[in-house]
Amino acid sequence: MFSMAKNALSRLQVRSIQQTMARQSHQKRAPDFHDKYGNAILASGATFCVALWTYVTTQIGIEWNLSPVGRITPKEWRDQ
Repeated sequence: MFSMAKNALSRLQVRSIQQTMARQSHQKRAPDFHDKYGNAILASGATFCVALWTYVTTQIGIEWNLSPVGRITPKEWRDQ
């Protein structure tokens, strides 16, 4: 008898949870902070990152041509 009552109570709880979820899914929810400003913050952060790295890579004086072709001349061969 106890297990039958427990099973019935469990089914009632599941049904009430399902009904509550169904009611909540039909309600319109107000947009939160992330809905309002999420894409703008993501875009501004990406723009800032790209701008900063562009400035760093062009202004700190790194020579990006890593190929030694044309810069290194061979030394003369000496016979001993």
